[in-house]
Amino acid sequence: MTILITGTNGTVSREVLRELAGQQQPVRALVRDLSRTPQLDGVDYVVGDLDRPSTLAPAFEGVSTLWLLTPMGPQAPSQSMNAVWAARQAGVRHIVRLSAIGAAHDAPTRNGRLHALSDAELQNSGISWTILRPSHFMQNLLGSKAGEHLYGLFGDARVGVIDARDIAAAGAAILAAPHRHEGMIYTPTGPESITLDQAADELTRTLGKPVRYVPQSPEQARDNLLQAGLDQWSAEVLAEYRVAYGSGWGDFTNDHVARITGRQPRTFAEFVSDHREHFASA
Repeated sequence: MTILITGTNGTVSREVLRELAGQQQPVRALVRDLSRTPQLDGVDYVVGDLDRPSTLAPAFEGVSTLWLLTPMGPQAPSQSMNAVWAARQAGVRHIVRLSAIGAAHDAPTRNGRLHALSDAELQNSGISWTILRPSHFMQNLLGSKAGEHLYGLFGDARVGVIDARDIAAAGAAILAAPHRHEGMIYTPTGPESITLDQAADELTRTLGKPVRYVPQSPEQARDNLLQAGLDQWSAEVLAEYRVAYGSGWGDFTNDHVARITGRQPRTFAEFVSDHREHFASA
């Protein structure tokens, strides 16, 4: 009953691997380059590339359940398509797909619209499925503090941010018992919807040093991301998220993590405490 994990080096998939390895589940991880992948005990690492479908058959052989995560980018629908096709050929029985918050054909971001295409393809694949559309990751803020300043994509709005570890816990729980979640679409959030001013206040309390949120327009956010070395497509899409979040689009919470895992998701204060050293050195 092997579980195959894609997106192995990504924030969420790394945590899914840790969760499953800790549960002693039979788990396999798809990687492009073994030499560049930190490896966990109890995980079988196999080489394959979602951009090259001819490399996937050995990795998918004997797999019962697939964790399907593709990185944000214009190639994501092609990568997802290749994974679903390989899964069909291998007889995979269930796919858990990490989609995006608000994924829909009329979503306000290109990323959301691309994910809607892949969600629809999976739903019509003939394979049992579960889809996760999580809120904004708390981990995205790890790179948003510079000295006493905090930046971000929320404008002045609130967002129900979620710790990626809680997304992974939900994903691992579904992978371990997929029959309980067949045909379900979940939108995991954290327990509270916060502003970036509140995030800065929490950092100030935890670090004992002042941290101030610096608002940016969508255009400023895009230009700063480009200056930091991000590619044009990704910078523009994140600026689209700045517009969407700034309109209140992400201001909601729910009980999806608790329903799936049986426990409450982490608060932002817990996240900051866990990553205190990182924020202190940023």
